[in-house]
Amino acid sequence: MSKQHAAKQLAKLIDYILSRRPDEFGLVTDVRGFIKIKDLLKAIHEEEGFRYVRRPHLDEILITLPDHSFEISDKLIRSKARDRLPQRVCAVDTPKLLFTCVRQKAYPHVIEKGIRPTGFSHIILSSNPDMAERIGKRIDQAPILLTVNAHQSTMKGVVFLQAGASLYLADFIPEGCFRGPALPKEKPGAAKSIPKEKPAQPQTPGSFLVDMQKRPPMQGAPRPKSDKSKADRRKAKKDKRKRQPPPWRR
Repeated sequence: MSKQHAAKQLAKLIDYILSRRPDEFGLVTDVRGFIKIKDLLKAIHEEEGFRYVRRPHLDEILITLPDHSFEISDKLIRSKARDRLPQRVCAVDTPKLLFTCVRQKAYPHVIEKGIRPTGFSHIILSSNPDMAERIGKRIDQAPILLTVNAHQSTMKGVVFLQAGASLYLADFIPEGCFRGPALPKEKPGAAKSIPKEKPAQPQTPGSFLVDMQKRPPMQGAPRPKSDKSKADRRKAKKDKRKRQPPPWRR
């Protein structure tokens, strides 16, 4: 495939996403029709044969293809023709169950406080758990999939908007209106090992303690060598013989 042909194929894919069915790729445009470029690239990378696409490839299309169908504003991108985009409408027949994902680190807080939007103006939910996981993996390698009770949420004041065939939006989901996996139990901290003191040996009358470090040398054990030289020892032995009286005077 030539470089120009690859650019045209990429341009067609981007045009389809931005101008017709962003919801098929788990994307939702803002009120002006913009999508974050980083979110678009993550969705494109999930398509076979397009993992190579980076921001410079989008700029290349703008330069090399005179009939390009999108425009870029800083870190945002949108289609020039937006009349066929899915419109946000109040959901009428909301499915009983909707699905969304949260980061693992945020899960304990979500259980306590409820689900809030992160990175977008609304919480993005899907009637399809696979699509919810696909969206969730763009923010976390192993996201936590939550099952939302739409009816219970509506009873607590949540208004769902439909943004495509399977995508729904909500401002918040209260705690108790969704379920997910149980939190992992915290492992108890390992107790610090405290060295045990040796119990004092009772001193009973008639008993004594032996200091093994000061014990007398065993029989047959070599005695430590004296620091005196051999000459000093011979002199001492000679002096000793002089002091002793001769045998005839004993």
